[in-house]
Amino acid sequence: MPYSIAIDGPAGAGKSTIAKAVARELGYIYIDTGAMYRAVGLFCLENAIPLEDAEAVSKIMHDIDIAISYNEDGAQQVLLNGSNVSSQIRTQAVGDAASTVSQYPAVREKMVLLQQNLAKHTSVVMDGRDIASKVLPDADTKIYLTASVEERARRRALELREKGEACDLREVEEEIRARDDRDMHRQHSPLVRVPEAVLVDSSTLT
Repeated sequence: MPYSIAIDGPAGAGKSTIAKAVARELGYIYIDTGAMYRAVGLFCLENAIPLEDAEAVSKIMHDIDIAISYNEDGAQQVLLNGSNVSSQIRTQAVGDAASTVSQYPAVREKMVLLQQNLAKHTSVVMDGRDIASKVLPDADTKIYLTASVEERARRRALELREKGEACDLREVEEEIRARDDRDMHRQHSPLVRVPEAVLVDSSTLT
C-alpha cells in the first residue's frame, strides 16, 4: 500500500527542503505542489492574462497542460505544455502570481486532481498549502511546518541573491506577510493546520 506524507505551511518555512530530504531518505517520490501553481502563474504572466481577473484565469485553464517528471537524480521537473519550466518558475514575480491564481476554484480543482492522481499508486511526500486539509485528507502522516516571518524573509532574500536577483529584506518581508494573508484568508482551500498535524517550527533549524 502506498504511504503518503503531507507537509503544509506558509512560504519560506522550509517545506521543500524537508520534504525532499524525507523523500530521499525513505525512497519516496517528492511532489512540490507549489511548483504546479507557479507554472499556472508563469503562463498567465507570459500571455498577459490579468491575474486579478478570476474569469480570465479560469478560461485559460483549458489551454494549460501541466505534467511532472523526474530526472536521473530524482529531481522533480515541471512541464508546462511540454516545456520544462522548472527554473523559470522560481522568481519572486512568478511566486506572487501563483499566490494570486491559486485562489481561484478552477485552478485549484485542476491542480488538486493532478496531485491526487500522482499519489494514487506510489508512496509520496507532498508539500503545499492544503495537502492535509484538501489534497490528501487521509495522508498517513501530516506535518505543519512554520517559521517566523523574519526568518522566512531572510531565507527568501538569501535565495534570491544567490540567483543574482536584487532584493530588499524589508520588501521581501512585506511580500511574505501579504502572501500569508492571501493564503490564510482565501475562500477556497486556505492554509490551515489540521488538528492531527504535527507542528514543527523551523525558525531556529538549519
